[in-house]
Amino acid sequence: MCGIIGVTGTGPVVSRLIDSLKRLEYRGYDSAGIAVQSEGRIERRRAKGKIRELEAVLAAEPVAGTVGIGHTRWATHGAPTTSNAHPHKAGRVCLVHNGIIENFAELKAEMEAEGRVFESQTDTEVVAHLLDHKLAAGMAPLDAFKATLDRLTGAYALAVLIEGEDELILGARRGSPLVVGWGEGEMYLGSDALAVGPFTQRISYLEEGDFVAVTRTGARMVDASGRPADRAVVQVSASSALVEKGEYRHFMEKEIHEQPDSVQHTLSEYLDLVSGKAKVQAVDFAALSRIQIVACGTAFYAAQIGRYAFEKYAGLPCDVEIASEFRYRDPALSPGTLAVAVSQSGETADTLAGLKWCKAQGLKTAAVVNVHTSSMAREADVLWPTHAGPEIGVASTKAFTAQVAALLSLAVAAGVARGRIDAVQEAELVKALFEAPRLIAEALQMDAGIHALTLDLAKARDVLFLGRGPMFPLAMEGALKLKEISYIHAEGYAAGELKHGPIALIDEATPTVALAPLDDLFEKTASNLQEVAARGGPVIMITPETAPALHGAGVRRVHAPDCPALIAPLVYAVPMQLLAYYTAVQKGTDVDQPRNLAKSVTVE
Repeated sequence: MCGIIGVTGTGPVVSRLIDSLKRLEYRGYDSAGIAVQSEGRIERRRAKGKIRELEAVLAAEPVAGTVGIGHTRWATHGAPTTSNAHPHKAGRVCLVHNGIIENFAELKAEMEAEGRVFESQTDTEVVAHLLDHKLAAGMAPLDAFKATLDRLTGAYALAVLIEGEDELILGARRGSPLVVGWGEGEMYLGSDALAVGPFTQRISYLEEGDFVAVTRTGARMVDASGRPADRAVVQVSASSALVEKGEYRHFMEKEIHEQPDSVQHTLSEYLDLVSGKAKVQAVDFAALSRIQIVACGTAFYAAQIGRYAFEKYAGLPCDVEIASEFRYRDPALSPGTLAVAVSQSGETADTLAGLKWCKAQGLKTAAVVNVHTSSMAREADVLWPTHAGPEIGVASTKAFTAQVAALLSLAVAAGVARGRIDAVQEAELVKALFEAPRLIAEALQMDAGIHALTLDLAKARDVLFLGRGPMFPLAMEGALKLKEISYIHAEGYAAGELKHGPIALIDEATPTVALAPLDDLFEKTASNLQEVAARGGPVIMITPETAPALHGAGVRRVHAPDCPALIAPLVYAVPMQLLAYYTAVQKGTDVDQPRNLAKSVTVE
């Protein structure tokens, strides 16, 4: 998970950039680099591998300056090589970037038509060329930067140096966090408070769409519309920056908003956007007859979503079972079965026991886990990591979507290996998956509409959640989230099952939350919701703005981004999480540490 640091001041900067990058090693990375303004020129040093490799490069080729930027890279576009490492340079511009520029191919073709030559396989380099092109046309730095940002589609945090602008660092964020640090005669940019922690504990958190010009004497912040912005300066603890809530009221809120990053980094483990291909995994999917997944709680619902994908895209039968039930029922498993454990912590006792039981039966095993040194990660034959980063809130959010992202990606890889997906389809599915971080960032903009709904929802005693297809397990996850943190009784159902019993619960005091993406099941879901509305039940319908309207005075709609069916569970997870979060806030419960629950359940 990429890290950014920028320093503009009066003292030597290189050693401090390196120290900051070392604080960001927890994010995971495969290359690192720095760039500094040095005697009117920008000098950069990069290395594949760990920061010690970069230090060796700097020892052999030292550089000095008082203004610089640094980066640790987790590869998304192009292999982890020195030429693909950040910072990237074009003309007068040198920059580092977290995120994905989705329209980089279009922009690259445009720049190549202007005669520009690219040195890397990354999406990032096109931003440097585009900005340098606008500067060469005579635009002022901040105007050129704004014009460049307006051309970008996707998620990004950027830190930029420009030759001839000796004290200046430009920064911007959309869908990926970036902070401004305030010092005495110095200023800083960082991907989080930990990055700037060695230098200052006075932080301003840039908001979505903000960009900023930082000099050693201050920062000029501008919002997405181009108006001046005044972001509050807050005090954070350097020692606890890793687990600071920052600008957010609760860790859960912070972690909901970190999902564009966590999903992107997880997708990059399994997919290559440049080639449009799924990466080869350490399992021969073509030789499998079945997948058996064991999991608990939220991970169980993520696995259920994965089951739909494995069967639809790979034609691979997939069973998902609650781990606490699995090993006590003497399950019949064939030798061609792959056993998969899914867990955030990798320490969940029931899931770990199920994994060990499968291994004792002679099955090949794999683990989808967020803690890569955990018991499950060590026990399994194959580690399939997620990259959500530390998750502090007890009610899982970003770990859930990271699990879903990993399982969807693996399902595509399995479909390719089994001959169910051709090269054209593979490229389309990979492209769709890499659209998820941007669409998740769009879904996060639904929070005002969701918040308004929770004023009434917080008064409910019971809530029903409905969905079809992969939206069914997501409905169960939405109900679980609401139960966990608001203590309101909630149940998730397959929408088609409503008439087989749950419809008896419908009355004016029982809201129904419906997940209704505009897919091939929309009309059937809408018909089920009409049955609720006809009986006077309040309906909260989460659906795209272009979806047909429902009839009924009690129907309220919240418009979610339209998205490809494959990634709908990732995008629609966000309003489910926000709904639970704001309802709990309305009720005044302990959001991050709900009663009776623990983060890692290490007892059966």
